[in-house]
Amino acid sequence: MDALPLLIATTLSAGTVLAFAALGLLINERAGILNLGAEGMMLVAALAGFATAVHTGNDWIAFAAGMGAGALLAAAFGVLVIWLNTNQYATGLALSLFGTGFSAFMGLRYTKETLPARPEWNYAGLSHLEFVGPALFRQHPLVYVAIALTIALAWFLYRSRAGLVLRAVGESPESAHALGYPVRRIRLAAVMAGGALCGLSGAYISVVYTPLWVEGMVAGKGWIALALTTFATWRPARVLLGAYLFGGVTMLQFHLQGEGVDVPSQILSMLPYLATIVVLVLISRNAAWIRVNMPASLGKPFSPGS
Repeated sequence: MDALPLLIATTLSAGTVLAFAALGLLINERAGILNLGAEGMMLVAALAGFATAVHTGNDWIAFAAGMGAGALLAAAFGVLVIWLNTNQYATGLALSLFGTGFSAFMGLRYTKETLPARPEWNYAGLSHLEFVGPALFRQHPLVYVAIALTIALAWFLYRSRAGLVLRAVGESPESAHALGYPVRRIRLAAVMAGGALCGLSGAYISVVYTPLWVEGMVAGKGWIALALTTFATWRPARVLLGAYLFGGVTMLQFHLQGEGVDVPSQILSMLPYLATIVVLVLISRNAAWIRVNMPASLGKPFSPGS
């Protein structure tokens, strides 16, 4: 029983990484933009957040730096695909490759840097409650922010006029443009908001989740977050649940190793990616279900004059 609260706590922390990135990508895709550059944005943001934490000693400034780095890269991506109509798939892959290489080069001087011990969080004594305390109430505040953000995003998309406009842009940009909405600017704002959340995810990794900088430390989480949006059929609540599911699979490997399970470590390390493949295969078997839920203009360019 002592291991179960720890597993729940680590699952929430690991799921938060995926939740922020996937919610950001969901905003992009609801506006009709497919960004395959999440991995690169998260790596650059992880470096920006870690470097800022090293020089300032303030985690919240580090998170802001990570969000800024992610939004900046997303803005460059947005200009290319929204105004210059470059291929969204190729541009996203280029962004991912750029972020991987740029972060590796610029991060050389930070590989030996360390951050001070992170504070232990105690919310009105709740962390001392039996079982639920260590499982739920010793988390970094951003874990709870991810939950609140999911609720806020669901309300925004389905209960607000601005969310309706965003979804309209993703479904039929031509109709939204005919009604007088600035489709390109709305899409750019969505892309930058998504990039900022991917940046927050990257900074959370390097500042809280594993407080250090190592080349390639995102380790495919950007791609898992991208798959998670499809797995969740572009719905915020399902994104959060899926993030915790994949987070739990990720942390399960370490707990099994800690319990001395006689399974090769390489097989345990494969579990998160194997789970991703299995889920995508199961979803792909029902193509009509994906088409019903997927934004109709996803990945398609839009030119006001056409």
